Formats: sequence, structure tokens, C-alpha cells
Amino acid sequence: MEHKNRRSGFTPQENLISILPTIIAGIVIFFITIASALINFPPQNPLHKIILIICGILGSLYLIFYYFIYTVVVNKLRFVWINVIIAGVTLGTLTYFIPNEIDYMLYALVFISALPASLLSNRGPAYLLIFSAISFDLITHLNDHLSSYVWLNHIGFALTALIGIETIQQLRNIAAQHINRLEIINDFSKQIVSTLDTQQVFSLLNGAVQSALKADSYYIGIVHDEQLRMELFYDDGEYIHDLQVNRKGTLSNWVITHQQGLFLPDLRREVELDDVEIITIGKDTPTLSWMGVPIRGAHVDGAMAISSYRPNAFDRSDMELLNNIAQRAALALDNTYHHALVQQQARLDSLTNVYNHGYFIQTLHEQTQTCLAQNQPLSLIMLDIDYFKQYNDTFGHLIGDEVLISLCDVIRSHIKSTDAVGRWGGEEFCISLPNTDREQALQVAERIRETMASLKVRNAEQMTIPIPTVSQGIAIFPAETEDITKLIDLADTRLYIAKKRGRDQVESAPAL
Repeated sequence: MEHKNRRSGFTPQENLISILPTIIAGIVIFFITIASALINFPPQNPLHKIILIICGILGSLYLIFYYFIYTVVVNKLRFVWINVIIAGVTLGTLTYFIPNEIDYMLYALVFISALPASLLSNRGPAYLLIFSAISFDLITHLNDHLSSYVWLNHIGFALTALIGIETIQQLRNIAAQHINRLEIINDFSKQIVSTLDTQQVFSLLNGAVQSALKADSYYIGIVHDEQLRMELFYDDGEYIHDLQVNRKGTLSNWVITHQQGLFLPDLRREVELDDVEIITIGKDTPTLSWMGVPIRGAHVDGAMAISSYRPNAFDRSDMELLNNIAQRAALALDNTYHHALVQQQARLDSLTNVYNHGYFIQTLHEQTQTCLAQNQPLSLIMLDIDYFKQYNDTFGHLIGDEVLISLCDVIRSHIKSTDAVGRWGGEEFCISLPNTDREQALQVAERIRETMASLKVRNAEQMTIPIPTVSQGIAIFPAETEDITKLIDLADTRLYIAKKRGRDQVESAPAL
């Protein structure tokens, strides 16, 4: 892999390609200088003629040497500075030997020598070369009483060289910025392809936006019903968490609804968009520049936006970059959501959508470890539907499946989000209640039993069918046992005690 120059963003090979035309032009000018000396135009001192011929030959060889040695030099910046000093002294010396009639050749050589220095490094070496050559030229011709026209030509050549260097520096900066942005997108794409974690994708997005764009604020909002949930929100050096806003009327909602980017460089002007009202989210500082792009996939719908407190802080290239990042983010988030959905489905019972047997055991193990570490109780309820086989035989399995689904809905309605329910097998279910003591667990079990007793279902003929009752047994962790297997067996034993006593009741743990 090629190592890139940190200042320019180009490889040595790319730099050589960029300076090749100037090196060829320099060699051509040296040959013209040699030809001028050979045909004795203008008339010259023979010694000067010989010196010019030697300088032309050595200069051409030097440029060829410069081209080939640059790639193998380790410290390329030092190499550029050394060559600038050599070129400055050489060109300055030539001012004594080049006739005034062809001194434009000298300035052409200075200009051509400054261009590679500017391309390979920065403006410092190139400026040094130009000012060195100009200083030598001024000292040499100070007493020659040159006309104003000649001096204007000298000044014009110098200004042309300076303008050329500045133009190159600006083009280098623009090219380096584009290369840097492409590298950011490339690195971001590589990283998000290898992750299936949603939060890590948002973290990578955060890093990509900070590296690529200078913004006072940015956010990623994902649609949830009529709300826009801010999965990532950065405002003026601070991250804001757990923020949801009503999407209606927002700029982001316009982007999401129309599925196209929105570029607003100056919000001091009135925004003419249907059903949009400018609102401030986060800090009270007014936003003066804003742009947003949609994020949409099979499993995700939202928007990504950046803003600034300054007007005209962004340009169209920033908009294009943001859109590229958002497109890759949509694909990555789609993958993570799909992966999470597949994982969730693997954990759930296909009929009732509660945890399956295996995942419930895993969850129960994690919950008991947490409760043990925090010195909290955990109550376990084993629940079974009374006479469910006879019920299925009488009313059919479709009605039986509807009873199972209704039971799970009832259980979920009476437990907390931190609790868990799993299908133990057939018509038997298990409910874990972390940080819940015996009395609280008994209340939950009784509410489930009473609610089930009051429910009814309808068959295909719309006839009302009563729902069977349920029996339950309760065991307490760690007061009764710290072993999960024994805890389950204890709750199961009490469940069958409740059945033997007549069903439709709860057998609780003894008062501890």
C-alpha cells in the first residue's frame, strides 16, 4: 500500500506525474539556451557562451536526475529544500552570464523550477527560489540603467510566478480535500460493512461526519410513528441523548417525505417549503446554514442533517459528501436491523412471540446473577392452562392457539419491561420477575388469573367461547434456593400443588 504525503494527500508517483510537464519544459528551455549560445545570438563573450552551454547541459541532466531520485529519497521535504537552494544559487549565478536580451529565459527557468517545488511541498520553497533569483537579478542589473519597460517585464515575470504558485497551492488544497473525503467515505464503508451492531454504526457515522464536515450541529433522526427519534445528536460540542421531536412540520420531515436532499445555505432568508416551520432543536443558538438528506432502507426510515451557526457554511460538495455517507449508513443500518430482527425471531416462540425455552433459560440466568450481585429478590412463576388438551379437542386447535396468544398478551400487560416471559412447552409458561418479592409476585399472578377468567373468544360462527382457567406456582430466588434448576423445579412443584387443589389458583412460596 502506498504511503501518502500528509500535507498534499498524493503519493510520490502521483507527484512525479504532476511535475513531469514542468521538467520537460525546463529541459526544452535549457536546450534553447544552449542553441542561443551556439548560434551566437546575441553576440556573447566566448567564456560566457561556454558557461551557458555547460549550464544548459548540466541543468538538463540535473532535471532528469531530480525526476528519478525523488522516488527513492526518504525525507522528501528536505530534498525539495536542498534542491531549491541549489537551483536558486545556480539561477542567480546565471544572471551574470545571460545577456539582457534573453534574460526572459532566466525567469522562465525560475518559474519552471518553482512549480515542482510548489507541487511537491508547499509555497515556502517556491517563494524562496523566486526571491533568491529576483534578488540576484536586481543586484546584477542594478547599475545597467535598464529601461522601465525591461523592469516592468521583470516584475511581470515575478508576479506571474507568484500567481502560478498560489494557483497550484489552491488546486492542491482542493484536490487534497477531495482525496481526504473519498478516503473518509472509503474507510467508513469498510468499517460499517464489518459491523452488525446498530450503535456501532451510529458511532462510526459520528466519526465520519466529524472528520469530513465542519458543522456546529448534526443529527441522525429515525422515524417512529409520528416522532423523530434522535439516535445521534451533537450540538455545539455537546451530545444530547434520549431526544424525540414531533416530525410534522420539520425540515427533516420534508426530506423524509420527499425523499430528496435539502440544501439551505442561508436561513436568514425565508424558507418557502410546504408544511415546514423552522424550529430550534437543542441549544437556543439560531441555525443559519442547514442541509439534510434522507436515510431509507427496508427496515429504516429517517434523515441525516448538519447545520451551522454561520450562513453559507456549506457548499454543494458538502451536500454530495453528506448524501454519500447517508446512503452507506442506510445500507449498514438496514443490515443491523435485519440482523437484530433475525436474532429476535430466533429467541421467540413463533406462535406467541414470547421467549422460547432456550432463550428464557439464558435470560433467567442473567437476571439471577444481576439480582444476586445487587442483593435483590427474583420471583419465578410457572403457569399452566387447565384442561387445555380437552379444550383443544372440544373447540379445535385454532381456538386453542388463540387462547395461547391471548394468555401471553395478558401476561405482558401485567409485567414490567424488565421482566421476562417464556413458553416452557405446550400450554406451560414461565415468568421471571426481577426485584420482586413474594407478595408482589402473588399480586401479579392473581391479576393474570383474574384477567384470564374474564376473557372470552369467538369461533368462526362468532359464538362466544369461554377461555380456560390457569394454575400457577411461585418460587423465590435466592431466599429459597440459589440454584436455577432447583428454582424451576420448586415453582413447577407448586404449580402441580395448585392443580391438585382444584386448579384456577396460585400456590405461592411460604412466608419467608
